[in-house]
Amino acid sequence: MDHVDEIIKQWAAERPDLDTKPMALLGRLLKLQQHTSKAMADNFSQYGLNTSSFDVLATLRRSGPPYQLSPGALINMTMVTSGTMTNRIDQLVKAGFVERIKNPDDGRGFLIALTEKGFKLVDDAVTTHVVTQKELTDRLSDEDRNTLNALVKKYLATFENEA
Repeated sequence: MDHVDEIIKQWAAERPDLDTKPMALLGRLLKLQQHTSKAMADNFSQYGLNTSSFDVLATLRRSGPPYQLSPGALINMTMVTSGTMTNRIDQLVKAGFVERIKNPDDGRGFLIALTEKGFKLVDDAVTTHVVTQKELTDRLSDEDRNTLNALVKKYLATFENEA
């Protein structure tokens, strides 16, 4: 029995009228997310990053040369508010990982560009990030990992297709 089974058992004793199967599934997904998020955050901290700062740097890095995007594009790709993005960018500028440059296509706007320092940092961080993710998912067989991925993808699509 795991922690979630204990919770379900307690609810069954107190409220046998409740269907707690959804609680069991969602509880396990939440616990899994907590474990995996902690492992990834521990990896990012080795580089002086947190999940949010890594997200911005990784978005710029995977965008390809010249590794620069408008703040609006970063907001769309990371799904955060403009205020949150401004704060993230300010912190990354202070650290020397990104810089604001004039947008040649919009005289009033600017682009966020990876600096050499930021490029090196995110390249190193993403390399160990992938290793961390592999270690986390290697706890399952290839078949189980593929099955779980397909099921979670199918489940996630039911939410994303509502919009």
